[in-house]
Amino acid sequence: MKKPTLITTALMAAFGLAAGGAQAQISDNVVKIGVLTDMSGAYSDLAGPGALEATKMAVEDFKAKEKPSFAIEIVSADHQNKGDIASNKAREWFDRDKVDVVSELVTTSTALAVMKVAKEKNKIALVSGAASTRITNEDCNDVTVHWTYDTYAVANGTAKAVVKQGGKSWFFLTADYAFGQSLEKDASDVVVANGGKVLGSVRHPFPGTDFSSYLLKAQASGAQVIGLANAGTDTTGSIKQAAEFGVTPKQSLAGLLMFITDIHSLGLKATQGMYLTEAFYWDANDETRAWSKRFMLRAKKMPTMVQAGQYSSVMHYLRAVKATGTDNTQKVMAWMKTTPINDFFAKKGTIRDDGRMVHDMYLMQVKKPDEQKYPWDYYNVRQTIPAAEAFQPLSASKCSLVTKH
Repeated sequence: MKKPTLITTALMAAFGLAAGGAQAQISDNVVKIGVLTDMSGAYSDLAGPGALEATKMAVEDFKAKEKPSFAIEIVSADHQNKGDIASNKAREWFDRDKVDVVSELVTTSTALAVMKVAKEKNKIALVSGAASTRITNEDCNDVTVHWTYDTYAVANGTAKAVVKQGGKSWFFLTADYAFGQSLEKDASDVVVANGGKVLGSVRHPFPGTDFSSYLLKAQASGAQVIGLANAGTDTTGSIKQAAEFGVTPKQSLAGLLMFITDIHSLGLKATQGMYLTEAFYWDANDETRAWSKRFMLRAKKMPTMVQAGQYSSVMHYLRAVKATGTDNTQKVMAWMKTTPINDFFAKKGTIRDDGRMVHDMYLMQVKKPDEQKYPWDYYNVRQTIPAAEAFQPLSASKCSLVTKH
């Protein structure tokens, strides 16, 4: 009887060493997640505190279901939509606070700045709120994943739909930084490709408050459609002032990047009939409703696609750490890129070589006030845009990580 006992003991010791080795690969046995977002500015409603809440939900759910052997901590900061503040904070987190992954990063300028630091420090960046295709195109790197949406995807949905509805001539009102410029370009390409024409554009400071002079230029252009290549309070402010100055309803507005929080703020009377493209809608199915109602209890509002995407990206990252037994950047990224995403946010989502997470997108049309049945019942889903069509094809990529065939 002694021999089997010795063998069993030896096997147990061997397994213990293996488990200990795997555990030791996670630095300090702690995984630290940094949430770097706009906590108080133009994008705080669509990202901000709600994105932090979504991160907390992901960590809590992961702990409850996966029961990891490692600890998980969250730190957060307000980057104020400034690239230098964002990059300095990311560097401090990586160097001093042992942060493993920086996430959210609404505002293209902050995302691009942090991506460079992440690459330098060999850490992971998970981008949910920023929009520009530059993130996975000209400025791509092998430690960044662009999760929720981008300017190509939203332009591809909304601009195409508006042109097909008869909105052939366009003039753009554009936020004057990398995001707005990217959105204007991508939307212009879609307009022209579908038989429309672009009469011009005007760029406003970011963030803006007074859009009157820019709207009057758009009005003078005679364009059927004024494309709003901005977001957050810039978009809601533009829409409110367009009505005040009599620009609408004579000319139509196309909100090229709008969120459910914008519709909630403006109301259905002001936004009815508008098209917009989303990666997520809380009321899409039982799974989205269940998660969103939990979020609502905590955040006191329904989630935007950025906030839902934030949860999804953090959860996928944590699963990668557990599956690989390490927080090593290359091993975690390899698992993330080879493992499909199947959750309430995305089905059969995949991360491409350029770091773009591709998934279905949805063309929405805002309901009329008399169509609303309950609070936050704002959209009619007009079209599901398959993942293969929603995002820029790799054949058109300028990313150095993509091998052209």
